[in-house]
Amino acid sequence: MPSNPKYSGLQTDLYELTMAAGYLETGFDARATFELFVRSLPPRRNYLVAAGLDQALDFLENVRFSNKEIAYLRKQPVFARIGGDFFQYLAQFRFSGDVWAMPEGAVFFPGEPILRVTAPIVEAQIVETFLLAAINFQTMIACKAARVTQAAAGRPVIEFGTRRAHGMESGVLAARAAVIGGCQGTSNVAAGHQFGIPIYGTQAHSWIMAHEDEEEAFRRFLNIFPDHAVLLVDTYDVRAAVEKIISMGRKPRGVRLDSGDLSADSAWARQRLDQAGWKDVIVFASGDLDEDRISSLLADGAKIDGFGVGTALVTSNDSPTLGVIYKLVEIEIGGEVRSAAKFSAAKVTYPGRKQVYRFSHPDGMFANDVIGLLDEDFPGTETLLEQVMIDGKRSVTRTDLDAARERCLQQRARLPEPVRSLNGEAAPYPVWHSERLEGLLEKVRRRVRHAAHI
Repeated sequence: MPSNPKYSGLQTDLYELTMAAGYLETGFDARATFELFVRSLPPRRNYLVAAGLDQALDFLENVRFSNKEIAYLRKQPVFARIGGDFFQYLAQFRFSGDVWAMPEGAVFFPGEPILRVTAPIVEAQIVETFLLAAINFQTMIACKAARVTQAAAGRPVIEFGTRRAHGMESGVLAARAAVIGGCQGTSNVAAGHQFGIPIYGTQAHSWIMAHEDEEEAFRRFLNIFPDHAVLLVDTYDVRAAVEKIISMGRKPRGVRLDSGDLSADSAWARQRLDQAGWKDVIVFASGDLDEDRISSLLADGAKIDGFGVGTALVTSNDSPTLGVIYKLVEIEIGGEVRSAAKFSAAKVTYPGRKQVYRFSHPDGMFANDVIGLLDEDFPGTETLLEQVMIDGKRSVTRTDLDAARERCLQQRARLPEPVRSLNGEAAPYPVWHSERLEGLLEKVRRRVRHAAHI
């Protein structure tokens, strides 16, 4: 079978494969449930935004091991004592499990399962690494985008960061996640093509510098792109450049500021463009922007109609790690179901298949969440996880990014005002475990202690 690197089963950690081989070699036949969640909020974050589900489901539907990949594994010393049945299993490998997940764009909090997998334990183990990577990265970027777009206070934000991303694949996926978090579009053409994201961008400083005369550079660009030209005016002198454009009598779509005193220059440019009767010409800003600088610019009276945000967005520079984890919560062997939990200090996990129940105030604002067991009932609440895969096949359509973006913006608006704060110092949003779930945890604790003779 030919290899497709995008869906290769080798996109996993070695210990997933050694455990898989161990389960098969010892005849450990079980159906397992794992839940993926974030243990704690990263610095300066009061909430998180779910993203990356489509890529996770794509992988689950298509993951395979090619003959070459299996031959490679056979040569690894760690598998020297493993029989042929394991490698034959890999040759026929398909994911056949069920998946529940939060829709992309949903706002969530630590401890709440974002995704739940129920499958034969070998399958659930092999796919762990990819699921963590897919959800972790895009969720981190979507959360950063939600902060940046909140700072922009309704002004459009365009993702500009591919050139500063950690590789091209990261750049494409960051553009996708940024839209989920509220951005209007991206400069990344591949992301536009792959995901239907609006693409933006016109010229760089090199276009201006390649021409002997700045005015000629503007004129030629306007001749070619009369309806889309956003002219870069900070190559030499912002005010002189704006005056040249006005004197030409050639109204562009907008002007862009990429350096200097963005507050003062944008205010001056807006006033001068208005004086020329060009009130519909936008003033766009870019250049090392993030939510803090955008907030400061607007507070200082900057007259900016839209922002391009790059490095800070695609690297989540102020908080570049998230720490999504994937833990076993239930196992079924021979028809007997056993709940599973972890009890090590500071890393306790709760057992059982769970649902997240969200309570709201009468005015629609979110009040608190309860993490409970799947079969619990809390009247008047919203449930956050839905089934997205049955027997290894999608049971939902692909994510509509516009709908995911709107979900994020609407749910963000329903958070308590302190939780929406950008300073990260708000009291935590209330999230509780249900009484039944707490009871199950204690029951599992007693069972484990008894089995260990503690």
